[in-house]
Amino acid sequence: MQAKGTDDVDLRVRRRLRELRTQRGMTLDEVASKADIDVSTLSRLESGKRRLALDHLPRLAAALAVSTDDLLRAPAAEDPRVKGASQTHDGVTYWPLTHNGPAAGLHAFKIRVSARRRTPPSEFPVHDGQDWMYVLSGRLRLILGERDFTIKPGEAVEFSTWTPHWFGTVDGPVEAVAIFGPHGERLHLHA
Repeated sequence: MQAKGTDDVDLRVRRRLRELRTQRGMTLDEVASKADIDVSTLSRLESGKRRLALDHLPRLAAALAVSTDDLLRAPAAEDPRVKGASQTHDGVTYWPLTHNGPAAGLHAFKIRVSARRRTPPSEFPVHDGQDWMYVLSGRLRLILGERDFTIKPGEAVEFSTWTPHWFGTVDGPVEAVAIFGPHGERLHLHA
């Protein structure tokens, strides 16, 4: 039977391993390759289906560019609050609702669409991804290709961003929650 202290160290290293790997945006394959460990072994180490061997520590630490001591230390207690300044672009203010970490590449925002954003541009953007919006207040105008929609509070929309699209207001400001893939985030916030 394993001693309680050994179980604690194993659990701590598993959590720390996953934390460091995801912070660096590395896949299991990448870490396994750099550590010269089979990817299935690494997956079982992270999931707790395999016990950590001492010879794994230096190789995993090197693969993650940390010291062995850093791999053994307890993960920092993360502040769960999302902090980030709002950004305004083209009449839409975006407040981040997710960290920039691994949320499957998705980023959530609370958005406020200015009442002045009422006239669509001559050309609508097209890009990789999927966008999703839930209207909290106001009436959102959404143009998808040749179709023109009015989205009311309590309604949600989801659409492929390969369809030419634009959103604005009908008759006053709109507040909504939006989820964009990384391509959509870049387009909406940095275009």
